[in-house]
This record gives sequence, C-alpha cells and structure tokens, in this order.
Amino acid sequence: MNPQTAAPPRDLTAAPPDPNRDGLWREAPPYFDDLRIGDSMESSGRTITEYDVVSFASLTGDWHPQHADAAWAAESPFGRRIAHGMLVISYALGLLPIDPRVVMALRSMDSAVLKRPVGLGDTIRVQAKVANLRPLGDEAGLVTLAVRILNQEGELVARMEIVVLWRRQAVAAEGPAAADPSGTAAAPSPTDEELSPIQDGRLLA
Repeated sequence: MNPQTAAPPRDLTAAPPDPNRDGLWREAPPYFDDLRIGDSMESSGRTITEYDVVSFASLTGDWHPQHADAAWAAESPFGRRIAHGMLVISYALGLLPIDPRVVMALRSMDSAVLKRPVGLGDTIRVQAKVANLRPLGDEAGLVTLAVRILNQEGELVARMEIVVLWRRQAVAAEGPAAADPSGTAAAPSPTDEELSPIQDGRLLA
C-alpha cells in the first residue's frame, strides 16, 4: 500500500465501547479498521458425537478410558464418557467465523480453562468478544478475542483468549492521484514488493 494513500492511524484501544453500536456478527466479520472493542459474535451449535470422539482419539493417540471405555467411564466421577478437552477447544475454533477474506492466521491461544465436561450428545456453541485491537501496519492488525464455549443448557464449559491476525482493507489509489504530475505513470510503490507480516517475521516481535 502506498503510504500517501493509506488511512491515517487511529488509536483503536482508547475509545470505550459504544453502547449504541450494533457490533454483533455471525457469518461475515468486518475488516480490522471496522472492528471496535466490545464487538461480539455468537456461533451456531455443534453436537458432539461418538464419531467425533473416536476420530479425535485415533488422530491424537489419546485413548484415555474417560473418552474411549464406556464401562470404565461409568464408574468415573463424571459417570459417562466425555469429549477430550482439546476436541472441544478445536471445535470451538472451527465454529468461529474464520472468514479468509479477513482472518489471516491464528497467532496464539491463552488462558484456556475447562470448566465442565462435554459428553456425547451435548451441543456446544461459541460466544466471542473483541477484547483488544493492535494495528501492525497497512496490511493487518492483531485482534484479541475473549472466547466462551457454552453447552445446550447455556452453561460455561470452557473459556480462553485467542489472538488472530486480521486483515485491513486496502485503500485504493484514486484515479489521477496514482499518476506522476508529469503525466507519466507512477512507479510502483516500493511496498508492493515487501513481504507480508507473516513472511518477514514482524509477527515474531
């Protein structure tokens, strides 16, 4: 992006949430610069099945009897087979609106806490709220989402924070402004050939 056409930087963290703003989305999240702290989303539900638990155990090698042995699990404190905690978290991430138009990559997952077991036949859904916004440059910013995973009774089964690399909307050059005043075509911006934040290591700082 040409620095002369880039939108001026904004302090995205100073303003408090606007109670009059309708910041809820379900399917198509906005670009980074249209997000505000306090914006939220709620997913549809997903029911955990026998196939899910057995497939996850097969993929990971985690055949703990709490997940795989119905007789053993019946005598456990939970009284039944339950889904792996990491399965629940993984499915919750999949329920989030991971729209490739705006969501570029998952950077980190922090403070994950498993509060209640999720059994076979239980249905989970996800609520997420924008907790922090950090611009990284013209291409992207980091969005911290506070995530809550609920069961069919509305009970909290897990919570965590995730940080996501979120795309900023490109600002197009406006007609003649993109050309040199002499009438010749403007040379490509040097930033056109730069690596993305993912490629050049800026996200490692």
